[in-house]
Amino acid sequence: MQTNGGSVFDTIVLGVGGMGAATCHELARRGQRVLGLEQFPLVHGLGSSHGESRIIRKAYFEHPDYVPLLHRAYELWHELEQATGRQLLIPTGLVLSGPADGDTIRGARLSARQHGLALQDFSAKDARRRFPGFEFPDDHDVAFEPGAGTLRVDQCVQAHVDEAIRNGAELRGNEPALDWSSDGDTVQVRTQLGEYAARNLVVTAGAWSNACLADVGLSLNVLRKFVGWFPVRNGIYSAAAGIPTYFFETPAGTFYGFPSFDGQTIKVAEHSGGEPVPDPHSVDRACHPSDLTRLHAFLKTYLPDAGRDLARHSVCLYTMTTDKHFVIDVHPRWKNVVFAAGFSGHGFKFTPVVGQVLADLVERQKTSLQIQFLSRTRFQIEIQPEA
Repeated sequence: MQTNGGSVFDTIVLGVGGMGAATCHELARRGQRVLGLEQFPLVHGLGSSHGESRIIRKAYFEHPDYVPLLHRAYELWHELEQATGRQLLIPTGLVLSGPADGDTIRGARLSARQHGLALQDFSAKDARRRFPGFEFPDDHDVAFEPGAGTLRVDQCVQAHVDEAIRNGAELRGNEPALDWSSDGDTVQVRTQLGEYAARNLVVTAGAWSNACLADVGLSLNVLRKFVGWFPVRNGIYSAAAGIPTYFFETPAGTFYGFPSFDGQTIKVAEHSGGEPVPDPHSVDRACHPSDLTRLHAFLKTYLPDAGRDLARHSVCLYTMTTDKHFVIDVHPRWKNVVFAAGFSGHGFKFTPVVGQVLADLVERQKTSLQIQFLSRTRFQIEIQPEA
């Protein structure tokens, strides 16, 4: 398969964010000739896989079926650390707080019970002593997962990019794709700079997946998510002092955050809610008073020793399926096209195992990893006819 420059590729990966970079790495280390195409600069901050931190955990309250994938993800993150000599996963632990019958506590306990995971239970009173600076309501149950941690996002993506290139992949930033096509044996991808051909295509386009997978009909919704950093004092929320990442299920919504890694600020965001984004290219990245109202209320009630003056902010994109679970599958018409999308704000921790799954699907259209619950067939989708 030749490009206009004469190079030969086995697989083209469309979108080189977190998932795409991991897929390029996995395919390249298996000996494939890989071209990765990214519309923005490599390791950019305009999609979903960027910034300083994401939570990684195993007692997965969203569904117990994710846990085997997480076991493998942890293994692959540690392998990547060893290969690159970088610390990518910081073992901070994670404290969960919410009603005993709420989705968070009930779901985490279910996953822990089914998979034999370490999850420590606290009363609200004991949790306040164990985790100073947090206010746990008396009617909340509190659980602590000691094996959870924090991923250093930009460094994770950069590590996958570097390893992909080291293994022979060609990655091109600032090259938006215009369209792609397949005849079942080869794929053609047309960009603003040229046309490329390969045997296979992987689509990992994040918030731009609807456009790239229009004929699959996934109907993904993109949400704007505001993230703020707020000042702290006296080291009370410091990671160095053993303060964990945290997740609260409250009557107002679900909120999460991280301990202070710089000794000056903590990162806080709301996992629930979010504003619909009709066009990811034109998302509003400014800070508005309405962005702060709910975060201020959360901090006042649950982290009262944090300051309220915003130190800095970021905007992230959640790409949501209707059931908030991922969709990873082979294209319904073209067996040489595979895709992963709709990571719904909880996908980054799975990045390396998604890369492994997609590489498996490219090579043999199946994987030994248990992903049946993430298939597109769970949706009632009417496949669009060819144009």
